[in-house]
Amino acid sequence: MKIINHNYLMSALGSFAVAVLLGTAAASHAQTTIKLGWTTADSKVDPYAIAAHYFAEELESAAPGEFNVQFFPNHQLGDDTAMLQAMQFGTMGAGVITGTQVGTLESAFQLNDLPFLYANNRQAHKVLDGEVGQKLMSLLDSKGIVGLGFPEAGFRHTINNKGPIQTPADFSGVKLRVQPSDLFIASFRAIGANPVPMAWSDVFTAVQQGTVDGLEIPLPVIFANKYPEVTDYLSLTSHTYNALALLMSKQTFEKLSAENQALVRQAAKRAIKRQRETVAANNEGVLEQIQAAGMSVNEVDNVDAFRSMVSSVYDEYRGKIGADLVNKALEQVAE
Repeated sequence: MKIINHNYLMSALGSFAVAVLLGTAAASHAQTTIKLGWTTADSKVDPYAIAAHYFAEELESAAPGEFNVQFFPNHQLGDDTAMLQAMQFGTMGAGVITGTQVGTLESAFQLNDLPFLYANNRQAHKVLDGEVGQKLMSLLDSKGIVGLGFPEAGFRHTINNKGPIQTPADFSGVKLRVQPSDLFIASFRAIGANPVPMAWSDVFTAVQQGTVDGLEIPLPVIFANKYPEVTDYLSLTSHTYNALALLMSKQTFEKLSAENQALVRQAAKRAIKRQRETVAANNEGVLEQIQAAGMSVNEVDNVDAFRSMVSSVYDEYRGKIGADLVNKALEQVAE
């Protein structure tokens, strides 16, 4: 007969019980996996990438080991529209989305695309971090998306292969890719260009092949996505402020504990502050790199000449955006 050591058996059973308890505890504290996507390059100077990485860093700092953030740059999860839908369906956790494309889901977001609304970043931050920005983000809740805040890509400028843009007349005949937005189309038609709406994933090849003459784009995105290789002229038109949106799927967000929901919001706020500072610090250096890469760069001396031509756009879109939001933003930038 085989004799079983009673002490050994009790020890083994005790170890097994501890292992089961530890396994149960580990399962109850499983990481939340967040698939985080954006359309542009995963570059150290790309504003979308900076926002994504800072958000992940701040989440880890606030709640070590609680979140597993997986990065999907370069429209790996589709264009902005596809990613917005994926967040609504809960198949994608979070995204850094072009503000213009959020406007296809909620028209009030077109506020930031109004031409020449903001004279500088400070004005934009004042509006978007305050009552107006909070209202915009709250409108996404019914769409299945949680708005966490507004990183930035800076002001949008014009690049093309026809020649420098110094006056509205220089836009005449220029076939310019614009974001798929009626407001952008209306704005560039108003100043004499020939706007062509096109998904971001198709733009580089379109410029390279001459399908379009150029596009309008923020400085860091020009350099991070290698546009100096295919365009000759950069004109600092500063026609719109490129607000990004850091968003999370409502389904993903609501699976979190109340404590972790608060941590996510705090992490987003800290990440956005850092991202804006980094983008601002990068801009001067990026402009020098763009020039070193061979692009001709020019300032625009008379912005009012362009601004006077777009008043009809404000008239047309005031109702679509919400007159109260437009008026509040105009009041704040005038203060």
